Amino acid sequence: MSESPNRTRIVLVDDHPMVRERLAEVINREDDMVVCGEAEDRGSALDVIGRELPDLAIVDLTLKRSNGLDLIKDLHVMHPKLLLLVLSMQDETLYAERVIRAGAHGYITKQEATRKILNAIREVLGGKVFLSPEISADILSRMLGKSKGAIRSLEVLSDRELQVFDLVGQGFGTRQIAEQLGLDVKTVETYRSRIKEKLEIRDASELLRKAIAWKHDHPNE
Repeated sequence: MSESPNRTRIVLVDDHPMVRERLAEVINREDDMVVCGEAEDRGSALDVIGRELPDLAIVDLTLKRSNGLDLIKDLHVMHPKLLLLVLSMQDETLYAERVIRAGAHGYITKQEATRKILNAIREVLGGKVFLSPEISADILSRMLGKSKGAIRSLEVLSDRELQVFDLVGQGFGTRQIAEQLGLDVKTVETYRSRIKEKLEIRDASELLRKAIAWKHDHPNE
């Protein structure tokens, strides 16, 4: 497809080819937008964005051999003018505020209708921060000290600690988590210890039970 210089150029970062294909079809039907590149992990995303210099990157939080939140932080530093929109299955209540702090300009879940996804893209391109009305209300509630206990308890975790907790809930062992996040085993063990301390968890078995229970209530892809 020939690219008009007047079309907004977008890169898709998602580890599911079918998701990228469907999203590209939707975006390319718009007269003023075009998908100029795709990636499935952090490395390929940095390569294609560095080469294509798009106006907007749409990023999933769950990527092959990498983490979307870390990628957002990298892109925010390396390409400060790049607009970033998260499109993910991850729990919006817990992750939306974190991705905004990391440098993203919006968060929308994959369950939303195509029309809403396009609306989120246009809101971000228009210089606004896009969040669902529900998550905006939840953030306000937390500011007023009225947040839900279960979610609030996990807010004490750092971004990396939350990533480890999430992977524990998916059934990953310490060595697997280390490989997934590019860390050494001792570092992951340190994060596990910090999580237990912050959440007042007694031992590894209780950590596993709580993480699995949380994943059951907050499933992702």
